Amino acid sequence: MDYSSEHQIATSVLVIGTGGAGLRAAIELAERGVDVLVVGKRAKGDAHTTLAAGGINAALATMDPEDTWQQHAADTIKESYLLARPETVRIVTENAARGIDDLQRWGMPFARESDGRISQRFFGAHTYRRTAFAGDYTGLEIQRTIVNRAAQLGVQILDTCYVTRILVHDNVVFGAYGFDLDNGRRYVFHADAIILAAGGHTRIWRRTSSRRDENTGDSFRLALLAGGRIRDPELVQFHPSGLIEPENAAGTLVSEAARGEGGILRNAAGERFMTRYDPERMELSTRDRVALAAYTEIKEGRGTAHGGVWLDVSHLPRETIMQRLPRVYQTMLELQMLDITRDPIEIAPTAHYSMGGVWVRSHDHGTDVEGLYAIGEASSGLHGANRLGGNSLIELFVYGRIVGEAVARYSAELSAQRRSPGALADARSEVDELLATDGKENVRALQRALRDAMTEHAGVVRDDAGIRTGLSDLDRIEERMTHIGVHPDPAGFQDLAHAFDLRSSAIAARATLEAALERRETRGCHNRSDYPELDPDLRVNLVWSGPGRIEREGIPEVPDDIARLMREVSTAGKLVE
Repeated sequence: MDYSSEHQIATSVLVIGTGGAGLRAAIELAERGVDVLVVGKRAKGDAHTTLAAGGINAALATMDPEDTWQQHAADTIKESYLLARPETVRIVTENAARGIDDLQRWGMPFARESDGRISQRFFGAHTYRRTAFAGDYTGLEIQRTIVNRAAQLGVQILDTCYVTRILVHDNVVFGAYGFDLDNGRRYVFHADAIILAAGGHTRIWRRTSSRRDENTGDSFRLALLAGGRIRDPELVQFHPSGLIEPENAAGTLVSEAARGEGGILRNAAGERFMTRYDPERMELSTRDRVALAAYTEIKEGRGTAHGGVWLDVSHLPRETIMQRLPRVYQTMLELQMLDITRDPIEIAPTAHYSMGGVWVRSHDHGTDVEGLYAIGEASSGLHGANRLGGNSLIELFVYGRIVGEAVARYSAELSAQRRSPGALADARSEVDELLATDGKENVRALQRALRDAMTEHAGVVRDDAGIRTGLSDLDRIEERMTHIGVHPDPAGFQDLAHAFDLRSSAIAARATLEAALERRETRGCHNRSDYPELDPDLRVNLVWSGPGRIEREGIPEVPDDIARLMREVSTAGKLVE
């Protein structure tokens, strides 16, 4: 190619990802007068954050005066099955109220009580009501609010830009390389620091709440190739309620709010099956238990004809459904012509959230690479083996602010920046070589093969033989990946993007399978039918730094003021396969 046509852009900070995490960090930087550019592969108004339906957590105590950030921390660590980093949890829960204040200041339309207090509702396994919301469009309203705030501050946002490589010299970041999805134009970004906010890896399963070209593991690949590591890739949350039909929308979430407002789960025989799995909390049990319960019902032959279970809200007052669950009502009408005020919804567990992610330090979310930070679902440390509903959104606003502050300081204190022509040449030739391929293998078909392998061998329940089969399948897929053909056309360079998505997904799949093999226990979302008990010696984070390289990272003890607020997590009846 003619390299003079590469568009050179210099900025103090480059943010990769235009969702809640990336934009919150950009807002902090802009408010501090730091030059920042945000790039994303999909339109900023349509980032993954818009799909978050249920709510955002903070111990505001507007409904339950007894609530405290310490109790929020205790609930978070307890539900993480002790794999959350205590310092990360403290930072998020202690700063959560400030995150809500920021959103309110920027115009977020939270639901309120008649006296003006912010309404808060229960989400499964919280001790008190601490989830603030806006109908069941919370994520959409948050994204609108922060896109508006970013616009007020003049934050530059570049949509349809696909970042292929983070540029590093001597373990220090100096920029990134990418291309425009519409016209293929190349970009060379020069930056003091990079904030990686490009989401998780749930799209590597067949049924997922992520949409077609998001959460394909981009963060894993970008961080790994830059010299970073991945923590707990095997810990993936399967949301209990994903749609089964239509096929092109399989995995679309039915908000947890449907259970929070009183929805009932039944099997094909009409039994309210949660009585078998968590008779105390029933449908308000933790996500991992409800997902496992539904999986078990289906696996043991008590599922519906399409391989699901029923979620029924038809007994609730119509007014409640319209006010509290408008998005569920609308979605079901659009996708299935189903009226949830009269009929139950057919659901099954769906890959929903990456609880692991890029390895980061708790205090500033910096990585092993100087100048590279990761936030949001791309990062790790808060959720452990089971994420509390509503915690993912507040994490964005706490760490978005903290990382923005840390990066502003890092950029200001940088005395010089060295670049590497070699690193840039490698990034350039990677794109050139892919564009020159004309093999017989179809990228989309290989993506499907990879998703099939992960669904079959690393889904809700796993075992040694299955994981090893998954690794063998992945070996074959990676071999076939050397024979792909990439053919951009006048409609754009999506084919090239899919090829990079596939490379990211293969790395994420290998990390997940190898860590799942290593975690020989059942803990939270990670169910090993051949190791049904929790192993106290595996109260560690597994850190993956490439094929065959896993280290165990010890977890500090939980501080006394939080530990004494934790209730015992029973593992009885945990695995029912």
